[in-house]
Amino acid sequence: MTDSALHAPAGTERLPRARFWHDLSFWGLLPSRLLMGFALILPIFIIVAVSVATRGSHGGFSWSIDPAGYRQILFNEGWSGEMEFTPQYLFIIARTFLLAGATTLICLVFAVPVAYFISRQPPNSKAILVYLVTLPFWVSMILRVYAWMIILGKDGTLPSLLGTFGFPAGTSFMFNDGATLTAMVYTAMPLMVLPVFASIEKLDGTLIEASHDLYGNRWVTLRRVILPLTAPGIIAGAILVFVPALGAVLEPTLMGGGKQMMMGTLIQLQFGPARNWPFGSAIAITLMVLVMLFLIVTALRAARREARS
Repeated sequence: MTDSALHAPAGTERLPRARFWHDLSFWGLLPSRLLMGFALILPIFIIVAVSVATRGSHGGFSWSIDPAGYRQILFNEGWSGEMEFTPQYLFIIARTFLLAGATTLICLVFAVPVAYFISRQPPNSKAILVYLVTLPFWVSMILRVYAWMIILGKDGTLPSLLGTFGFPAGTSFMFNDGATLTAMVYTAMPLMVLPVFASIEKLDGTLIEASHDLYGNRWVTLRRVILPLTAPGIIAGAILVFVPALGAVLEPTLMGGGKQMMMGTLIQLQFGPARNWPFGSAIAITLMVLVMLFLIVTALRAARREARS
């Protein structure tokens, strides 16, 4: 008899540890693990491998290691073979983050009052309003973007309406960053409203009444009560809007006319007409790293806020 068995309390026996191939939970979760591995993890490793491959002379790539894809983000080879600094791709990255940040901020400004209004409605009206918020998801994104092309384009709804007030005929609001931002805000708005609504709905109404009883106006109540208590929903909505906006392709292509590229359109161009797969993969990995850094910073800030509270 072993020492552990001699010192064990009476009536208790140490059971042998089950091997992992006898564990039902291991086999039950195996299909989901394999699916995540083949659908999520393996493609990332493939993109990483392609990003350091050598570009083929007629497109494609060869499996010889060459970090030229990452180097091309900052430098370009001159006529005499020297490396020249080219900030054009940095401008594209900056424009992408600027438009994604503006989209997130505008969606937040409109989502908070909309979500607050919906949360204060009767149950039947609340269900109908939530359904109306999710209604755009039932329509293809391409159709929604084309609808804005009809509204903002030449001889569209908005130029025709403004023409009645003396604006020049044939004015077009298309093919600029403003049109791209408008379409991005429209497509991302439900992704911000729903998480904010879920947080505001759980908010105790007596806290708002207490703020008014203490002579707090609506701005003070919003800044000192509503926003801090609904911060988890706001952070979730910001992530759901900001991250997809970084990889937007349809909006800058159709609404921007491809004149002012974003990272999503740049990646599509490299895998399509340019046939520079290593550079496209390098841009994709760079975008993924930037998104991961954003998520890590957001998670750390949320953890510190929760620790303080």
